[in-house]
Amino acid sequence: MMSLILFAIFIVLSMIGVPLAIALGLAGVATLLMFTSMPLDLLTQTMFSSMNSFLLVAVPLFILVGAVMERGRVAERIFDFAESMVGWLPGGLGHVNVLSSVIFSGVSGSSVADIASVGAIEIKAMERHGFPKGYAVGMTLCTATLSSIIPPSILIVIAGSIANVSIGTLLVAGLVPGLFIALAFLVFNHFYSVRYGYNPPSQFSLRMVFVTGLRAILPMLTPLILIIGIASGVFTPTEAAAVAVLYVGVLGVLVYRTIPLSDIPGILISTARLSGTILFIAATSQIAAWIFAYEGLPQKLSLLLAAMDLGPTTGMLAIFVFLLLIGIFMEAIPAMFILIPVLMPPVATLGIDPIHFLIVTVMTLTLGLVTPPVGGCLFAAAQVAEMRIEDVIKGSLAPMTVLTLAIFALVLFPVLTLGPIRALGLY
Repeated sequence: MMSLILFAIFIVLSMIGVPLAIALGLAGVATLLMFTSMPLDLLTQTMFSSMNSFLLVAVPLFILVGAVMERGRVAERIFDFAESMVGWLPGGLGHVNVLSSVIFSGVSGSSVADIASVGAIEIKAMERHGFPKGYAVGMTLCTATLSSIIPPSILIVIAGSIANVSIGTLLVAGLVPGLFIALAFLVFNHFYSVRYGYNPPSQFSLRMVFVTGLRAILPMLTPLILIIGIASGVFTPTEAAAVAVLYVGVLGVLVYRTIPLSDIPGILISTARLSGTILFIAATSQIAAWIFAYEGLPQKLSLLLAAMDLGPTTGMLAIFVFLLLIGIFMEAIPAMFILIPVLMPPVATLGIDPIHFLIVTVMTLTLGLVTPPVGGCLFAAAQVAEMRIEDVIKGSLAPMTVLTLAIFALVLFPVLTLGPIRALGLY
């Protein structure tokens, strides 16, 4: 009963425009006042202690990495290199869109940053080469979700900290699923372009690959440094985030000289604002987590699923459908803070691997980034492309279907997630 009242108050407050973190906190406090005699000062202690986490330090640091890369104008270098690599193939600029998002994913960790920086370049280039604007925007919107899956994904860092599992292992586990989704986009774009005759191939130039590769190699080393450092145990994910900040800072300020010193305070302020929003949600979600635990919701859900006698695959499919529906109406970050603590015990009961569950959770909730009514990337893409929301949605239906089917395949084949980390001895 308490959990239902909390959800009802939260949904009502969200619908009337109350910011998510405040809505979640108010819903939790109101529920506690109605059903318990718990002192409210104990809540503040719980919220503060939940923030006292070394792992969560990685969140603002990775946000800062993305902000520095965006302000440092590395998107053009990445796009030019991607174009020289695959621009000559049938449907070349569509392939460039996918590949540039893959590369930028390993640099920024943020889907919105992908659209804001490299997205505008991708859309204009695809239009110049004959692609319909709706298709160009739709591909850009959906490929941007790769930044939420491929390391250093901010969402994966948050998911790992909530579930208290190895963030390093979780980050590496997201790499192959992210590349699998990118491959699905490439195959789709090839057949789509061949069918409609878009973008006939230009000539391949090994010289351009070499020239553009040299210009882009330094930012592209960022994910390599992170993955090798984390996998080898040289540094923790939080330390890796600090190393990445130092590295991209040196690139932007000293090497490329695209970030004047006068811009640094603005970058730090914007990072602090976004980090504060995310961590405020993390703090207020602890009230909801306490209510769920007090009412025994995880245990009740575990007993329900056990009574249904679902196997690991069927259970994961059921969770996938549930998360798919939740992601449409709730942003990924608050959804993870609310649902992961509730779903972890049932996941263990069903025999589902926790790493596989967390990666699927992140991937499924990223679909909420590109769907109405709360999709942050959807609104960012509409703004960048100067299009109406309904036109962006129409253009993204086909690539969004591809994205959903690719995630569905990853649900069915956990070896794609678990195989690489086991081969590397991380799990």
